[in-house]
Amino acid sequence: MARPRTFDETAVLEAAAAQFRVHGYADTSTEQLCEAADVRRSSLYNAFTSKDELFVRALEHYAATMRGHQASILADTSLSGAERLRKLVTAIVDEERVARGEGHAAGCMGVHTLMNPDLRARDERIGRILDRDLQERLGLLEDTIRAGRVDGSVPEGPDAGEGALLVNTLIAGLRVTAQTGVTPEVLHRIALAGLRSLLA
Repeated sequence: MARPRTFDETAVLEAAAAQFRVHGYADTSTEQLCEAADVRRSSLYNAFTSKDELFVRALEHYAATMRGHQASILADTSLSGAERLRKLVTAIVDEERVARGEGHAAGCMGVHTLMNPDLRARDERIGRILDRDLQERLGLLEDTIRAGRVDGSVPEGPDAGEGALLVNTLIAGLRVTAQTGVTPEVLHRIALAGLRSLLA
C-alpha cells in the first residue's frame, strides 16, 4: 500500500520550477530541490521517481502557469492591442526587477531548456511541452496583434504571425540579457524600443 503524501504536489512543482528556471537542469541539485520544496529526498522520489521526471512535470507546470499569466494580460479587452503588448513586456521586466532584488535574474525554464538540446533529446515529452507552449503563446500574441489592428493601436504591417514571433523573440532576449546584469530600467527601454518596430 502506497504511503500517503505529506506534501502539496503543486507546491513542490512550483518550488522545483523556481530552481530550474534560474539554474537550469544541470546546475540544480537534488539537495537544492529538496531544500526549496521543504521535503525529504525519499518523499520527493516517492512522488516523482527521479530528477528527470520532476523536471518534466515542473516544466509542464511552469509552461502552463506562465502562459496563463500572459493570457490574462493579452485577453484583457479593456486595453487596446498595443497596450496589452506593452503591459506584457512590462510584466516581464517587473519579474526581473523583483528577482534582481533577490540577487539573481528571474530566468526562464523554457529558454534554459530550449538552449539545451540534450534535454529535448532525452525525453520526447519535453519537446511536446515546448512545442505546444510556443504555439499557444504565439497564438495569443497573434490574436492580440489582430485585435490591435482592429482597434487602430497596431498599424498594418508584417503578418501577425511574424509580429508574434518578434514579440516572443524580444521576451526571450530580455530573459537572456537580464542574466548579464543589465538593469531593469535598461531592459524596459530595450523592450519598448523593440515593440516600436511593430507599433510604429
